[in-house]
Amino acid sequence: MSRTSSAKKSETSNEISTAVSEDRIPPRERIVSTAVELFRERGIRGIGVDAIADAALTNKMTLYRHFGSKDELVCETLRRASEKADAIWRDLEAAHPGDPRAQLDAWVEMRAQCLNGEPAGCDLANAAIELKGEGHPAHEMIERHKAEQRDRLAALCSAAGAREPQLLADTLTLLLEGARVSRQAMGAAGCCGHFAKACRAAIASVT
Repeated sequence: MSRTSSAKKSETSNEISTAVSEDRIPPRERIVSTAVELFRERGIRGIGVDAIADAALTNKMTLYRHFGSKDELVCETLRRASEKADAIWRDLEAAHPGDPRAQLDAWVEMRAQCLNGEPAGCDLANAAIELKGEGHPAHEMIERHKAEQRDRLAALCSAAGAREPQLLADTLTLLLEGARVSRQAMGAAGCCGHFAKACRAAIASVT
């Protein structure tokens, strides 16, 4: 067998293996994970259910069997994003039990790392901007999530001994959201690279 034939056979085998692997993932999970990626790449309004279903290796009928509408699918992708954000708090508590100041410092470092891993920005913030003024059901979820995140951060700032915990929480939140936008506009080498340093300066000023 020639080297070219072997390469083609190997490529075909890999494609078959990938297809089999994808097929073992439940359709609902394939649809959600595919929608997350496509919404990031093209925007929520830039991709239709037909394209999502095709990319998820299923069909529109199956998609609608799991989700009554595209809006419902959008809400599910954002709910998953919210769950991932909530997991950060559990990780902080597990890593630094009973030490709120260490948790606050770790929050800064963890968020700085996340900035490098989310070149497309925050899924929830991006959705809020794209769907603004449309009365989309996801708006309530996004507002609730952002408020909960800010309240948890304020509680942590208070426990860490900040003199003005609400102000510090708002400052850190603004730094994070601003860094996300800067990351998209100017790249990783832009001013978002000073996110952690700016946060530490803000914390030092009130503790």
